[in-house]
Amino acid sequence: MPSLKRGDYRTLTLAALGGTLEFYDFVIFVFFAGVIGQLFFPPDMPDWLRQVQTFGIFAAGYFARPLGGIIMAHFGDLFGRKRMFMLSILMMALPTLLIGLLPTYALIGIWAPLLLLALRVLQGAAIGGEIPGAWVFVAEHVPPRHIGFACGTLTAGLTGGILLGSLVAGAVTRSYAPDELLAIGWRMPFILGGAFGLVSVWLRQYLQETPVFKEMQERQQLADELPLKTVVRAHRPAVVLTMLMTWLLSAAIVVMILMTPTLVQKLYHIPAAVALQANSIATLFLSIGCIVFGALADRFGAGRVMATGCVALGAVSWLFYRQMGVAPEHIDAWYALVGFCVGVIGVVPGSAVQLFPAAVRFSGLSFAYNVAYAVFGGLTPVLVSLMLPLDAMAPAHYVVALSVVGVGIGVYLRGREAQGKT
Repeated sequence: MPSLKRGDYRTLTLAALGGTLEFYDFVIFVFFAGVIGQLFFPPDMPDWLRQVQTFGIFAAGYFARPLGGIIMAHFGDLFGRKRMFMLSILMMALPTLLIGLLPTYALIGIWAPLLLLALRVLQGAAIGGEIPGAWVFVAEHVPPRHIGFACGTLTAGLTGGILLGSLVAGAVTRSYAPDELLAIGWRMPFILGGAFGLVSVWLRQYLQETPVFKEMQERQQLADELPLKTVVRAHRPAVVLTMLMTWLLSAAIVVMILMTPTLVQKLYHIPAAVALQANSIATLFLSIGCIVFGALADRFGAGRVMATGCVALGAVSWLFYRQMGVAPEHIDAWYALVGFCVGVIGVVPGSAVQLFPAAVRFSGLSFAYNVAYAVFGGLTPVLVSLMLPLDAMAPAHYVVALSVVGVGIGVYLRGREAQGKT
């Protein structure tokens, strides 16, 4: 049975490191949304409107993901994975650096938020190509027996970007007085992120094109029509299944990692510092969980691991919210357990990659993943917020419902594995 070689580990390391820095660049905006709102919009604008417009610019990055991902995937299927893999991180690093150097509303007026919006759209397009492109890149480099571990490790790198952003934001906030933060401090995380991103572009030049793509080139087996057209015409079941898995992934990340720190403050009066510290612990355990669940998928089959992991995710999410109402002092331990179980999402990319044939793999995965994430990732906070007045356990119930969907997906994948299709 083929094992990972030194070159495979090198590829995984560079891909995961680049993914960490790129996802850091994408999410660092939200940690400084309050400061950005003050600096990039008129000072006489009502606070609520300033907040809405700031988060609207943040959301623009999500809406740009499908288009950027589909375009980069198209060229990735036709001209090579490596080229798009380098382009995506360059498209993220440069806008991040430029955001850190942008003049504010006080200097250039309405051009400040417009330029910020344009750069945020470029970031969204970049992340739309990076995530599915990275999964395809590593999956086509390693032996098939290790695709789960490889994709799980890469996903751990991406989630590590959230943790890095949180840690950097905390360090910058502690290092600068409020006036200094407004004047210069907020720029530092963006400038650092852009600089490190450019270093990652340089490092990725040492990566090799995937063996799978090289073989398709040599045998002239590249897509003979628009790759996305082939995906929509011939691979609809794979698209639907990948979208459902992405819904599960987005629900777990958005609700349990991104929304929960704010929700527990509101619902259970847990101090912000305590909630954010617990969130950092949960994110660390999420990264560990992605690797563990990915490796288990290689050993026991993706279907079985996904079904079992989703049972654990649903149960632990429900217990977490129940316990916060009666024993909030145990938030660190419970949130760590939740983070680890959210790591079941590490099974998703390895499973999704193998649903599409190599000739249209990048396009199929990118289309299904990015469209689903834009829809479900955008709707999830709205749905949970609308449910909260009627049900204080709404976040947990939402995740439990998607965990049931995940169990069904796991059973289906198990059936495919039994038939030798994956």
